[in-house]
Amino acid sequence: MGYLPAGIAFGVLAQVAGIPIWATIMLSIVLYAGAAQYACLPMLSAGLPIGNIATNIAAINLRHVFYGMPLLQYLPKNKLAKTYCLFALTDETFSVMTSLPKAVRPSLILPISLFNQSWWVLAGAIGVMIGSTLSDLVPHLDFALVCLFAILAYEQFQSIKRYFPVGIAVISLVVASLFTSNWLLLVAISICMMLILVRGFWVQRDIKKKQYRRRY
Repeated sequence: MGYLPAGIAFGVLAQVAGIPIWATIMLSIVLYAGAAQYACLPMLSAGLPIGNIATNIAAINLRHVFYGMPLLQYLPKNKLAKTYCLFALTDETFSVMTSLPKAVRPSLILPISLFNQSWWVLAGAIGVMIGSTLSDLVPHLDFALVCLFAILAYEQFQSIKRYFPVGIAVISLVVASLFTSNWLLLVAISICMMLILVRGFWVQRDIKKKQYRRRY
């Protein structure tokens, strides 16, 4: 249900930016990436080349590669269903799936992915029909997606109780903000990747040391 306010906000902002109704709905069907769709609006309205838009979208959606890795074993066996689940793996779907018991994930990943996108498309269409009226009444509608991310992050923390991901995110954001503002997300994600890899190597080294001590 969190997709309703975020999707409606996207539809309203798309209408204000002058994006046609059919293009707004197609973005939710073909692209289906909340943050990337929000970022698309000013680029489309400014008439930027498709190459520039694609590069920015790829940078924003880079995080989805890491979302897919923990869920690969739960994907459907059918190739078409598997392909769709990978395409429809958003922040919200990942958050819901990782909060569920492992035993039910294989049977729920397809319907959850399908329902999430259906809500998003429907909400975007509603937002387009509402138009600029809501934008005039409620400024800064694009913040709805940020609120949704914040809620999902809080629920994940309550479920897992791990401080390491939060620490990495904060450090990466602070460091990235010192160097750039135009490529803040891409730089922050890159720093996150490096810190995760460093921690992974460090943990593996400690495990090997413990195994060595047990043997000898």
